[in-house]
Amino acid sequence: MSHSHNTAIAEGVLTPRTVSRKHKRRVVRSCALLLAPLSVGLAACSGGSDGSSLASAPYDATDAVAVNADADSKDVDPDKALEVTAQHGDTLTDIFASDASGHVVQGELSEDGKHWRSTGPLAADARYTLKVSTENDEGAPGRRTVHFRTKGVSKHLSVKLGPDNGTYGVGQPLTAKLGRAIKKPAQRELVERALKVKSTPHVDGSWHWVNSKELHYRPRSYWPAHASITLRSSLEGLKVRKGLYGGKTESVRMRTGDRIEAITDASSLVMRVKKNGKTIRSIPVTTGKSGYETRNGIKVILTKEPYVRMTSASIGAGDFYDLGVHWATRLTNSGEYVHGAPWSVASQGVSNTSHGCTGMSSSNAKWFFDHVRQGDIVQHVNTAGDRMAPFGNGFGDWNLGWKKWRAGSAVNTKPVGSGPADAARLRPSV
Repeated sequence: MSHSHNTAIAEGVLTPRTVSRKHKRRVVRSCALLLAPLSVGLAACSGGSDGSSLASAPYDATDAVAVNADADSKDVDPDKALEVTAQHGDTLTDIFASDASGHVVQGELSEDGKHWRSTGPLAADARYTLKVSTENDEGAPGRRTVHFRTKGVSKHLSVKLGPDNGTYGVGQPLTAKLGRAIKKPAQRELVERALKVKSTPHVDGSWHWVNSKELHYRPRSYWPAHASITLRSSLEGLKVRKGLYGGKTESVRMRTGDRIEAITDASSLVMRVKKNGKTIRSIPVTTGKSGYETRNGIKVILTKEPYVRMTSASIGAGDFYDLGVHWATRLTNSGEYVHGAPWSVASQGVSNTSHGCTGMSSSNAKWFFDHVRQGDIVQHVNTAGDRMAPFGNGFGDWNLGWKKWRAGSAVNTKPVGSGPADAARLRPSV
């Protein structure tokens, strides 16, 4: 088969997604003998004195194709659908539209092959290439290519991804904070699908809408130790709703360290620190006394602060204190810490005497401070306090069961919950 014939077939025959059934039958009939031996195929389909159109180069279909986006235009309205119409008896056989990043615009071709309309949204302030293939009444292939740019918009949906780049503990959730409230299910689904998470090794996870402006992402159980996780957004330029388009977002690259878990039993008053499943230190502690009980449940280390001043005035406690606290590892926004408490060494391992924090000797607090990082797990069991809230007071995400967590995803098309708010006062405690 001649080279010119191969070119005509490769460029002129259509993909099933864009060819009408009537036209598809016509194309198949015109080259039915291509499956025959080579000599027969040449007799049936190659160019010759009869001027067979399949062997000819595609003609310029500029006059045969109307597009509602002018060639080289820089102000195409992204809110309007892209439309292509065949003229002068031609038929549309294939449409391919994509932006400079390779995102393909989905669309539908009419049954008669005369009209195509985009069904997927155009991005704002984006460069597009539209490639149109046609066929005239004689079966000759035509081509038209149009380049254009959509206009920018004044309203963007900003997205702040977290945490910052770096190494974290295996309990660290990923976060996405939105600049505007997103409430409608379809808009939430669009935003959520644009937030891409990749981990090595691979683990399945899910987003959960904390509220209309914040999402958290976590696996079913903790991240693997020494994993690499990337979070990026493909929301830039995408239409979220009328007049609102996704803005540019910086990606996040996170690694996890060893699996560190500190499990504190308020009944035995011992904290067991485990590294990759093996206990590496047992520490006598004191936790919250009556009226100031430490919260039960799983907490994620938020920050490490070498020195914090804690006062009774900040929590309205009846017994006065004003203390400088060393080696303070924060667990909640409301002021629950693991820290050095040299004044309560006699009670550590014996009784609960603190105002909600987990106190230990200065040497143990320094050791703990040096061996944990942001994102590591601290779990309290057997306290008389309330359960750590999933949201609103730090990262209590792991206290929500997997079924309920996934129900907070818009992609799973289940009811979106906001999670209970923590009623604790925002204060440091000792």
